[in-house]
Order: sequence, then structure tokens, then C-alpha cells
Amino acid sequence: MRWDRLFDDLEAQLGAEERRDRDSEVADRTRRERAAVELGARFAAAVGGSLRLHVVTGAHVTGELVDLGQDWLLVRLDNGRDAVVPMRAVTSVVGLPPRASAERTARRFALGYALRGLARDRATVAVTDSSGQVATGTIDVVGADFLDLAEHVLGETRRPENVRGRRTVPFRAVVLVEAR
Repeated sequence: MRWDRLFDDLEAQLGAEERRDRDSEVADRTRRERAAVELGARFAAAVGGSLRLHVVTGAHVTGELVDLGQDWLLVRLDNGRDAVVPMRAVTSVVGLPPRASAERTARRFALGYALRGLARDRATVAVTDSSGQVATGTIDVVGADFLDLAEHVLGETRRPENVRGRRTVPFRAVVLVEAR
């Protein structure tokens, strides 16, 4: 009888050790998988959901994530307008789902391509830069790493007599481009 108890005890110890090893392996695999997840995949999982983005100016951008690209987010703001937010301008996010999306990926084009669409449509925009300044007007030119804004008052069309100046903004300084 004593041998039975000894063998049962040894078997229980072996089973506990196997469970610890398995649990450790699962935890290690989970950490490795999470380490490979990029922020863009987390944003992709959030498309259609509500987010609160904290940006480098200290402001908050709140709304529904409509779309995303390689380095930008398209957010339908709570006021109903759409805004392009470069990912590098985001300092933190509230509302991201805990998992990434393998089904939906970001559009392959970068910020410049998205801004060229606004320039082509001659949309009136408000551009917020990293200093917090807001300039309004129409995007005339989108270069490889900058945009040229013909500044005019919101509500006015882009005509030579309405243009008050031209502003060049490097992409690295763009925080928010809100279509008006």
C-alpha cells in the first residue's frame, strides 16, 4: 500500500510539472505572437469603431475610424466631418480592440496619396500642425514630403482674390487635416 501512495504522489508531481511546462510554453508563444503585432493591425481591427486619439499637440480627436493606410487614419469626427490623421502624430489611443485584424489590412498608399485626393477634389481643409496652429484653405500641391496650402477663409472658394497666402507644411509637422 505504501508503494501505491508513493507512485500516486510521483505521478501527481510529474503531471503538475508537465502542466507548468505547458503553461509556460503557451505564455511564451503568446508573448512572441504579440511582439509581432503592429499598431496598424490593431487599428485595422478597429475600423467601424469609435476611438479617441491623443495627438502631439495635446488635443484629442474623437470619432469613428473609417479607413486607414500605411501611415494615416481616416476618422469621421463627432461633428460629422472627416479628418486624416498621420499615425506618427498619435501619442496614444483609447478604444482599440485588444486583438489585431488579420482579415483587414491597411490601404497600401501613404499619407501623400491620401492628401493628393483632397487636392484633386479642391476640398477646403483645416490643417493643424505640430505647434497646434490651424491654417485653412485648399491644398494646391502635395510633394513627396510636404503640402502647399493656398490659405483662404473657410466658406470662400479658392480664387486668386481670396488667397491670403501660401503655406508649405512638411508631412512630419502635419497632425490633422480636416475636410470642411
